[in-house]
Amino acid sequence: CVAEGAIATNYSGGYGKIGGRPFIEIAKEVIPHAAATICIGSCASWGGIQAAAPNPGGYKGVAEAIGIKAIKIPGCPPNPVNLVGTIVNYLLLGKLPQVDAQGRPMFAFNKTIHDQCPRRAHFENEEFVTEFGSEEAALGYCLYKMGCRGPETYNNCPVAKFNDGTSWPVEAGHPCIGCSEPDFWNKMSPFYEEF
Repeated sequence: CVAEGAIATNYSGGYGKIGGRPFIEIAKEVIPHAAATICIGSCASWGGIQAAAPNPGGYKGVAEAIGIKAIKIPGCPPNPVNLVGTIVNYLLLGKLPQVDAQGRPMFAFNKTIHDQCPRRAHFENEEFVTEFGSEEAALGYCLYKMGCRGPETYNNCPVAKFNDGTSWPVEAGHPCIGCSEPDFWNKMSPFYEEF
């Protein structure tokens, strides 16, 4: 079962229903019959933006909401390469890929963005962007002082990229916001500010 989206656990307020049925009820009906569950995206993995404080719907990731183990492929958006890699691992080897402590496939989430970042040399040389549109930004300097969460974020964005390997946020001049980490919306904000 490939699950996308968070599950509301407070559905009495009208949150998270399809045809009058709560998401959690549908998930408990479908998921136990699956050989495995893959949570695609930060919402299905951790609850995503709707789980951010104050979270009146009680949104949670799929595994936490229904009490199961699942492979998590977080990201906002998630990279389809990571989903395909997980499924192909199962089809070719007959087993799911090795996962980290968070349940993410190691082949995609075993290194930080910072570890793989092509701007890393600028970080080591203390060459930082401090204003969007600056000469330093045009030269591709490190975005850490612009709030980049790459040192705390595990994902293969610099390697897999998006849009058929065209680009990824840091390459496009935008700092990493840590979207593949649990509760990123609360824990990684305020965005655009150095920690």
